[in-house]
Amino acid sequence: MDDKQLRKALSDLPLGGIRFLQQTGSTNDVALAWATEGAADLSLVVADEQISGRGRLDRRWLTPPGSALAISLILHPTLVERDHVPLFSGLGALALTQVLYELGVTAQIKWPNDVLIAGCKTAGILAEAVWMGGQVESVVVGIGVNVLPESVPPSTEIQFPATSVHAEGLKIDRIVLLHDLLAKMLVLRPLVGSEEFIRAWESALAFKGETVQVWSESGEGEVDSSSFSGILLGLESDGGLSLETPSGVRKIQFGEIRLRPG
Repeated sequence: MDDKQLRKALSDLPLGGIRFLQQTGSTNDVALAWATEGAADLSLVVADEQISGRGRLDRRWLTPPGSALAISLILHPTLVERDHVPLFSGLGALALTQVLYELGVTAQIKWPNDVLIAGCKTAGILAEAVWMGGQVESVVVGIGVNVLPESVPPSTEIQFPATSVHAEGLKIDRIVLLHDLLAKMLVLRPLVGSEEFIRAWESALAFKGETVQVWSESGEGEVDSSSFSGILLGLESDGGLSLETPSGVRKIQFGEIRLRPG
């Protein structure tokens, strides 16, 4: 992958700009800085190698050279979209699951921001906001996708089983996958916040109808030691999770989902 190939492949998409980096620490950091400098809507950062990427709760997300997608898309929310900023991570996850389905691979969304194939993590999404005058001025949607087997970390370095797109039978070029992913995000973006969007997200939800365990997370993104279990019913209208617990139906807005052992 290089800058010339990337620009040619994405030339039919209405992107606000492209910055390609052979190596970077974090595409989200580059995009956040670019956003504060006035990057246009739909500006894109792509790295061939990412050495200090991060997921939710500041977990490491490394991208070995030539093996994965590491991208960050800058979005300027409209007045309507500002009411649904938390759903932008779902936008990235849903777009990827739909693209994979159209290519013959069934994928699911592990709420709120991971994409699974065959029950193993294949991609992660991290949405971060840039605030100005008390309002969200930009949202950076970072997406990392394990494409080749070389992109999957050793099992000793991960908390959840992982796989890659190629390992699950889909031999697709990274730039082709990127093009299709961005095109799908453009199609889905006008639906963010609608019932159609929530139902589509819910239809791809992993572990629906199963008992899961939720670890509580504070608004600052820290996980504490408390947890509870329940049957995953689906999504609320705002993208929150609905669980049936012994004490009744409970809505979850923050948290880590894990299947209950045994």
